[in-house]
Amino acid sequence: MGKWERRWRGAGSRRFVRVLPVAMIVIGVVFDLFTPPSFTAVPMFAAAPLIAAPFFGLATTIRVGTAAVLAVAGIRFYTGDLIEVVSLIEMITVLTVAVQACVINRVVRRGNEQLASARMIAETAMRAVLPAPPERIGGLQVAARYEAAQADEFVGGDLYAAADTPYGVRLVLGDVRGKGLQAVGAVAVVIGAFREAAEQEKSLEGVAQRLERALARESTRGGGFDAFEEFVTAVLAEIPPGGQLVRTVNRGHPDPLLLYRDGAVDALTPSEAALPLGMGLGVRPDRSDEWELPAGGTLLFYTDGLSEARDAEGVFYDPAERLRGRLFPGPEELLSALTDDVRLHTGGESTDDMALLAVARPAKGQPDRRRTVKIVKRDATLSD
Repeated sequence: MGKWERRWRGAGSRRFVRVLPVAMIVIGVVFDLFTPPSFTAVPMFAAAPLIAAPFFGLATTIRVGTAAVLAVAGIRFYTGDLIEVVSLIEMITVLTVAVQACVINRVVRRGNEQLASARMIAETAMRAVLPAPPERIGGLQVAARYEAAQADEFVGGDLYAAADTPYGVRLVLGDVRGKGLQAVGAVAVVIGAFREAAEQEKSLEGVAQRLERALARESTRGGGFDAFEEFVTAVLAEIPPGGQLVRTVNRGHPDPLLLYRDGAVDALTPSEAALPLGMGLGVRPDRSDEWELPAGGTLLFYTDGLSEARDAEGVFYDPAERLRGRLFPGPEELLSALTDDVRLHTGGESTDDMALLAVARPAKGQPDRRRTVKIVKRDATLSD
C-alpha cells in the first residue's frame, strides 16, 4: 500500500468517525418513526455520545448528547407519548449515558495529554543520548539513521554510537529488549558506558566487558533493568588508524554487512556465537574477529527491525540480497536507499524500530580489487 493510498484511507476513516455520531441519531429517528411502537431506537441515541467521547472535544460531545436527548423528546412529542413513563425513562437513560460520555471524554483527554507528555520526555531523552554522529570520523565517512515503526514516535530500544579514539574509530549498534522509557534508560546506560570504555580500553573485547559490567551494575541498583529478563543484542566494531581492517565483537546481533565497490556483499559472521549483553557475564571471554576493509568498502550495521521486516506475504527483508549488485556514492545515500526499499517491501507497515549505521572507507582512486575476507581470532584482553 503506497503513501497516498494510506493517506486516503486515513482521511476516509477520519471522515467516517466525524459523521458517525450524527448518523446514529438520524438512523435512530428514522428507525423509531417507521417501526412498530414495540421497537425502540434508544440504544442508537445512547451510542451517539459514547462514540463521540473518545474522538472529539468536550463541547462536541455535549452537543451530540444534547441532540440525542432532544431527538428522543421530539419523537415522543410527535407521537403524543412525551409524558408517558416509558418515554421519560428513555430520555433519562439517554441523558445519563450522555453525561457518562462527557466523563469518558475528560478521562480520555487527560490520558492522551499524559501520554503525549511522557512521549515528549522520552523523545527528548532519546535524542540526547542518541545524537547523530559527525559525517567524518577518523578519515571515515559515517551516516546513521533511526527509523521508528510509527511515524510520529522516536522512542525505542535501538542504539548506535561512533567515537574517534586513540585505538581508532570504535562503533556500537544494538537493540535493547523492550520499549518506552525503560528502553531509553537502558540505551543511556549502554551509550554512556561505551563512550567511556571506547577511550580507555585497549581492546574491543575490553569495551564489550565494560558494557556487560555496566548493565550488571544497573540491575543491582534497582533501576528496573533485570539481567535475567532484559538484554541487549549488540555488535561492536573497531577500525584502527589507516582503516585497512575492522575488528568486530558480536553479542547476539544480526551480522554486519561489508559492501564492496563492485557491488559484492559479504556478511561478517562471527567465528563464535555469543550471548547478548546482559546475559553473558562470566560465561566466557569475548573474542573479536578481524576482517579486511578494502578502499571504497562500506560497513553496514543494522538492527532486526530491518532483517525482520515483512511484506504482505510474510517474507522477511534480506538486506544482503537486496543490496547485492547496487552501488552508492556514500553511506548517507546507502541508508536513504535502504529505508526507501524497506518501506516498499513492507508497504509502509513496519512493526519494529530500525537503527542503521554505515561507515565507508574512502576510495583512493585505484581500481577495486576485492580481497578475500580473513578471520583472525583474538583472545580477550580484559581490564579492571
